[in-house]
Amino acid sequence: MNYQIIYHSPIGKLKLVSDGEYLIELHFGKPTDEAEPVVEPGQEKVKPFPEVIRQLDEYFEGKRAEFDVPIRFIGTPFQIRAWEALKSIPFGETISYKEEARRVGSVPRAVGLANGQNPIPIIVPCHRVIGADGSLVGFGGGLDLKRALLSFESTVHDFGPQPFTPLKGCSETRPSPAR
Repeated sequence: MNYQIIYHSPIGKLKLVSDGEYLIELHFGKPTDEAEPVVEPGQEKVKPFPEVIRQLDEYFEGKRAEFDVPIRFIGTPFQIRAWEALKSIPFGETISYKEEARRVGSVPRAVGLANGQNPIPIIVPCHRVIGADGSLVGFGGGLDLKRALLSFESTVHDFGPQPFTPLKGCSETRPSPAR
């Protein structure tokens, strides 16, 4: 059985899905989404939601650079290999699809397709992979969100914790904690 909750982040709604032990999906909400999925009362207490929420809060506060929540990938062996490689990209840094392909013994197009199916973005940081020429290409949340996440991480990485500025058009975001 799968469980789901909505996490109200500075970048908009994120739907988190758990199998009761592991985080198995994270989906970006669209600003045009009117109705949230029905969430049964008490699901926010299902493993590993409390820990995922805590770590996402810390990430968006600029206090967390790596996630260590229990995740389970559902995909082909190649996809899982590509997604595992994403976890090794340091916070605030980027690599090219070509470099990721070299690391997993494949070609850039194949890792690009695998990354496009990444079921747990942000926590498994596919936003840190860019074109060989430095251009921003491909991201399930859109290039504006990819740019915002990379900018946020480079600012936090270089200058210490900074408040995260919500993207324009994101509704119902949680306010930043007082500092």
